[in-house]
Amino acid sequence: MGRFSDFFVKELGRRQVWLFFLLATFVYVLPLILADFPYIDDNWRSLSAGMAWAEQGRLFSQLFFNALTFTGAAPNIFPLPLLIATLAMSCALTSLAFHYFRQPSISCCLVVLPLWYNPFFLQNLSYQYDGAPMALSLVAVIYAITFRHPSRNVQWLVPSFLIALALGLYQISVNVFVGLCCLELLRAANSRKPWPQWGAMIGWKLAQVVLGWLIYWVTAYPYMDQGRALLLNWSAHPLLQIDVNIGRVLEKVMLLFHGGFVWVFAGLVLCAMAGAVRLGETIFHRRESWPERILMGLLCMATVPLVLLLVSGVALFFRDFNEGARTLMGFAVLLVLLFYLSHLSLAIVHQRLPLLLLVPLLAMLSLSFAYGRVLSVQKTFATSALFSLERDISSHQALREAKRIYMSVTYSDHWLLGAAGSFKQMPVLHYLLNIDFYMLAENLPKVGITNVVAERERRNATRVGYQHFAPLVESPYYRIFLLGDYGFIVMKEPAPIKTLRW
Repeated sequence: MGRFSDFFVKELGRRQVWLFFLLATFVYVLPLILADFPYIDDNWRSLSAGMAWAEQGRLFSQLFFNALTFTGAAPNIFPLPLLIATLAMSCALTSLAFHYFRQPSISCCLVVLPLWYNPFFLQNLSYQYDGAPMALSLVAVIYAITFRHPSRNVQWLVPSFLIALALGLYQISVNVFVGLCCLELLRAANSRKPWPQWGAMIGWKLAQVVLGWLIYWVTAYPYMDQGRALLLNWSAHPLLQIDVNIGRVLEKVMLLFHGGFVWVFAGLVLCAMAGAVRLGETIFHRRESWPERILMGLLCMATVPLVLLLVSGVALFFRDFNEGARTLMGFAVLLVLLFYLSHLSLAIVHQRLPLLLLVPLLAMLSLSFAYGRVLSVQKTFATSALFSLERDISSHQALREAKRIYMSVTYSDHWLLGAAGSFKQMPVLHYLLNIDFYMLAENLPKVGITNVVAERERRNATRVGYQHFAPLVESPYYRIFLLGDYGFIVMKEPAPIKTLRW
């Protein structure tokens, strides 16, 4: 028993750390692999082996799939890309663990694991296509932080190229890089790095970001659809728009703190506050002059609001603001900040006490498996919906031969009755799933129906313009009308989810 407990506090070699992260990262994505659910955009991409990443400013995502599939397109080869990204992430986390701790133990490894165990990152990983490039963008920014070389030119250029690579895979990952730079300030304070080195470190990071953006600007940015790059309208109260966007992000983040998660994260915050006090004492007892120590303290204090802002980060400043969970990659850095400060406070009390960080990690792992089950329920429901539509259309010759069938776009929170209990206990699961439609028109070619399109340009006219006609098909979920050579699928408003009691 003694040897077993010693394993959790003894110093580990690089191979042991890598094996730990390989196991931990794979377990987290295992529910998504088992669910094997094509998530939203995956449907049309797998249907046509489509790409369209370059016009989103993500040229390197496109090149990744071209290289991986040895084609000029993107055939679906899931889960291979996710497995490659998981392997790369285990290597990156190993590098970061040795960057933060000279001789890491298991408890030290726990500090950096939230970069992968970010609850909101589950939505990123849900995409069978986009998940791997998003994960690899995270890998790139981690290596941009940990890379070290004696040559000043190499030390400047390589991280810059890694930042450009990350931007070309998924632009939001720059939030993680800036957040990790904030953590470098806390590390500098804890390790008593001399004040002149602080200025040099900040200067280096700024130079790397600027050069990385310039490399991205001349490589991937020219391919981007300029409509996606529009910033806030600076003549229309931009600060108010940013404030509204922050409020929307906060509302979504608070969905995570429900039930036992409230107590787990409350304990984590308390431990982090104790770690911040210890860090303040370290700065107070430094040998530098009082003005320098005060400036150090202010810089460390400024990292907290900045990391909070980086939860959504650059996404706040775009006109087309996206509040989806996949944009909240910066929440991972906030977790690492809390874990790092908590480790400082717990380790000084007892060497085994930092193992308490396993509790919030287990909570996030539990959320991953709960989300995997929700994806499985959604897959069952989507398959049933698909075959129901296929049967109703195929059984009517007039619908089979219709020139076009328009499907109304009806959004609701009440489609997935099978996950009602999970949604009630873990509200964040519904936010992560982000599927509030009955069926996508892109799914129907999978069962041989090729004349159905989503009704976009008609602005859902079928919901109000054809209801007085007798439907050709009446289903619990939809009605199908036929007017001449054109059909119209009108979704019924689903009933609110009610928790069943037996």
